[in-house]
Amino acid sequence: ALRLRPSHVLTGGSVPGGGAEWTSWFNIDHPGGDGDYESLEAIRFYYRGRVCERPVAIQARTTEWELPEDVGEVVHFSPKKGFRCVNKEQPQGKTCSNYHIRFLCPLEPTWTEWGAWGPCSRSCGSAGTRVRRRSCKNAKKLLCAGRPAEVQKCPPSPCPGTSCPEHTLQGTVVSATGAALPGARIYLEGRPPVLVARSDTRGSFHVAGVCEGTAANVSAHRDGFVPGLAPITSNGSGVSVAHVTLQKLEKPYMVLHPKPKVRVAGQEVTFCCKASGTPVPKKYYWYHNGTLLDRKAHKYGSRLELRALVPAQAGTYHCKASTEAGAIRSAPAQLTVLAQGQQSCNPKPEPSLIELPAECQQDAKGSRYYDVGHCPPAPCAGSPADGKQCGAGARRCCGVRRMEVREIQCGGSVLPIKVVAKCGCGPCAQPRVLVQGRVTAADTSEPLRFGQIFLGRKKIGFTGYQGSFTIEVPPDTQRLVARFVDRQQRFVDAIKVLPFNSRGGAVYQEVKMMRKKEPVELDAGRTNAIPLGEVRGQEPVGELVIPAGAFLRPSGEVFSGTVKASVTFLDPRDVATAGAASSDLSFANAEGEIVPLRTYGMFAVDFREGDSGEALQTGPVEVRMDAGQIRMPEHLKKMKLWSLNPETGLWEEEGVFRPAKERRGKREERTFLVGNMEIRERRLFNLDVPEDRRCFVKVRAYSNEKFNPYEQLEGVVISLINLEPQPGFPANPRAWGRFDSVVTGPNGACLPAFCDARRPDAYSAYLTATLGGEELEAVASSPRLNPSAVGVSQPYLNKLGYRRLDHDDPSFKKTAFQINVAKPDPNNIDETNGPVYPYRSLKECEEAPVSANHFRFYRVEVDKYEYNVVPFKESDLTSWTGDYLAWWPNPQEFRACFIKVRIEGPQEYMVRSRNVGGSHPRTRGQLYGLRDTRSVRDALLENSSGACVEFKCSGMLYDQSLVDRTLVSIIPQGSCRRTAVNGLLRDYLARHPPVADTNNTAAFTMLAPVDPLGHNYGIYTVTDQNPRLAKEIAIGRCFDGTSDGFSREMKSDAGVAVTFTCQERPAGRESFFQRLLTSPAEALDEIRREMGTGEMRRAPPEVLDFASGVRALSPTPTRRTPSSRRRMGRTRAQQ
Repeated sequence: ALRLRPSHVLTGGSVPGGGAEWTSWFNIDHPGGDGDYESLEAIRFYYRGRVCERPVAIQARTTEWELPEDVGEVVHFSPKKGFRCVNKEQPQGKTCSNYHIRFLCPLEPTWTEWGAWGPCSRSCGSAGTRVRRRSCKNAKKLLCAGRPAEVQKCPPSPCPGTSCPEHTLQGTVVSATGAALPGARIYLEGRPPVLVARSDTRGSFHVAGVCEGTAANVSAHRDGFVPGLAPITSNGSGVSVAHVTLQKLEKPYMVLHPKPKVRVAGQEVTFCCKASGTPVPKKYYWYHNGTLLDRKAHKYGSRLELRALVPAQAGTYHCKASTEAGAIRSAPAQLTVLAQGQQSCNPKPEPSLIELPAECQQDAKGSRYYDVGHCPPAPCAGSPADGKQCGAGARRCCGVRRMEVREIQCGGSVLPIKVVAKCGCGPCAQPRVLVQGRVTAADTSEPLRFGQIFLGRKKIGFTGYQGSFTIEVPPDTQRLVARFVDRQQRFVDAIKVLPFNSRGGAVYQEVKMMRKKEPVELDAGRTNAIPLGEVRGQEPVGELVIPAGAFLRPSGEVFSGTVKASVTFLDPRDVATAGAASSDLSFANAEGEIVPLRTYGMFAVDFREGDSGEALQTGPVEVRMDAGQIRMPEHLKKMKLWSLNPETGLWEEEGVFRPAKERRGKREERTFLVGNMEIRERRLFNLDVPEDRRCFVKVRAYSNEKFNPYEQLEGVVISLINLEPQPGFPANPRAWGRFDSVVTGPNGACLPAFCDARRPDAYSAYLTATLGGEELEAVASSPRLNPSAVGVSQPYLNKLGYRRLDHDDPSFKKTAFQINVAKPDPNNIDETNGPVYPYRSLKECEEAPVSANHFRFYRVEVDKYEYNVVPFKESDLTSWTGDYLAWWPNPQEFRACFIKVRIEGPQEYMVRSRNVGGSHPRTRGQLYGLRDTRSVRDALLENSSGACVEFKCSGMLYDQSLVDRTLVSIIPQGSCRRTAVNGLLRDYLARHPPVADTNNTAAFTMLAPVDPLGHNYGIYTVTDQNPRLAKEIAIGRCFDGTSDGFSREMKSDAGVAVTFTCQERPAGRESFFQRLLTSPAEALDEIRREMGTGEMRRAPPEVLDFASGVRALSPTPTRRTPSSRRRMGRTRAQQ
């Protein structure tokens, strides 16, 4: 544990129960100008959601890891305001150091204030009860102590009479947003209730002859709304008043899903689920392996308790909640029941191969891969005390319990490596789950600057100046629905179901927003028709018909002036619009299962008064759809009108279409589908059909085109666009119908798609893959289709019609492919092994072995190699192991550091960074890892290339106790001499001792800086929750030579740290570097012989052993053998 001293830890409050955790370190200001100001307000602006609402302590240190009193500086800090160091307050001749700070946040959540008491459950005549509620805030890990609701008795009251002519009852019926609700039925609550009135167009009602009563209730009922109850109040003047607010009827949705559990036979287990909606669901049903459990036997509600478990009770459990509005199913949870004495974590590690450096000796089979072992992060059995907990309790998972150090002979040197020796149960890794990305306009890519971000009704932050955003996924989330709002109202609200990696880390997502259509002026006193369609040269899909007098103010008053109407239609006949579609085009069916829709277009409406700009609603309007635009006849009878629930991201039915014919001219008769709706709170609508011809498509992503099973990538966003092809032209889609995105896990991803068994080309699909904003490449389909490379065997591959985007035109990108989604024939053995699976075979798709058919993407990048002494798979954060030699010391936050190296020479060169412990007593002199990167040519400078080389950042190691200044050696391959070092970097290193020995001109050595220096020093540092994204951003800045830019074009003369000049070796002669790799003993003997001759000669360039970093003298200039293939560097240069 970290020892905290009073002088640098300030406490601002108590921690209930003692549970708290420190945030990561923040450093947003530098001590120039007036001093160093690390205010809490500014930190919250730049790092939204990273600091709790009420920190209880603060800690400050310099970036050299010294305390303020140790450097003799006057500072001020508070957990409520942050930190400041003012230059003018320091002793004479001294200025503030550069500080970073962190905060201590309590883990235990707190209750909100109690809400108001609700109406009495009994209107009159007998005693009833009333309820007030509160909610639990910040309940990330623990539940609040106490109850969320209180019940209180209310006394009986006499029922009002209806025979008092001198008394009247008046009131209003409005929606939750305050809009008037006409046509509501008004009842006096009693036994039985008495219908006394209906609300008028302004939502008002007036009832004569109602006697004054005490605490009696009135109720209001309206189709599409939950009945509302309100008390009747009187001031003794003969007039009683009641105001009723109705909530729109909304389908239920899950907010708490049951969690997977592991138990030992004889123990007990509790599964919990919770649904929300309007009204709040009260009926729950539990299923085991799809079979409904008897309610009386198990006595369940939203909780299911199983006692004295037996192996037969293992399997999947899910719940279903229902109301009069509909039903919703939870995600399934797996229950594993172990026999007595059975281990839930096998102590023997599973195989996990890593690639060794090129100079390492191959094994007998010619492989350079080494088995370092792996412990699968499976859950371990819970304790008996966890039996009644909804959650997983003190979660324990299978993980590394012991590692061993091995030594491998590599090119005459010894390479250390740590391997897993034993697995066992321990605390589960809990990496943060994030979604990051940018929000831009679909038409111009203009960023959404400072747009609002909502999760449900809660505003969680803003987008940045460049449209960037970061969302921390709340615990137990199964479906992340985010709403992006343009405060300037230039764009339609974007409601997106964002994919995320539940195993931790950040997933990058580009969000596109539709620009609002320019408003047109309408006369509210006339019937108006607005066309729905945006494709030039084609007839509109339909039209929106607004009758005269249909525009209403929120009060219910009919508006009769000029209306500014903006109707933005997203036309699926334009395939480019797919990325801007809202939600994921899904709805909950009658069984509560979330199933897909196929869209024929969606539209957003915005009606405003011409003078004041106030928003308007409408009464009944018509949506008329041209039946000729529906090319699949079976869809004509299924077409429905839907509106989007912005909280759940699910579409809910607004109405059905009925056929109607209309004669236009003497000979033309057209068929329309006509649907009716009202436009009130919801403003986004869809013309959709439920589609039951569904399948899943299996896709995997790989780190390279070798497609090794152990080099699969997790966290890759695979997107699939369902297409409707032109008849007879499957490669030329007529329209898109649906858009889905799924994140790859350890076994790839299964994407939903429409499919057809009778016609293979009835539906096609277009697939892409991105990792941290970088597009992955698909396998080529021309000039020759290679089934073993695509991953699908013949003859099924021909039936699927696989075609990469550049199949016919090489100028097209190579990052997407198109297939026919042909539903597999169960009677054909060639089609029963993927990559397309029937919709009910999702589990089979998810658990398919890597040998089964699947489609592939792979990462293309410049020649590079990474080696960690402590193995870690960056796409799987659960593979992180706490060790002093770990490259990444903190699995919650990843800091990527790069140095820019310029090479003056006729070709491209491999550059290595060798990273060793520099100042920490536990790691000094021990290897952390190696990084090899090939330089990339500068397109504008002759004989010049640049390399962005990763090195291990200096900083705290995994125990967070001491800083290590990493000893970094930069070694270019070949006959190279260091000719220049960035002056600012040299001065910085001199001012921050100790200084590393840099006498060897064939290399550059430094004790890496702790500060994030920036492009002026040639050092590029980025911190992120996703290691790959951190590195991708840092590389983009390094290529550009700036601290905030991004480029794939190498600018070798900008932002450089160190420059080397490299020479060609004579043709036909092996370089000394190559001889060191192939025959190290002979090469060293050659050096000794030459040194013994005492021959005087001009000093040749110095050469470092690329593998070990040992200095040697080369007798002749050397030249590297040309690379067999340039990959990412050339791709970047062409983009």
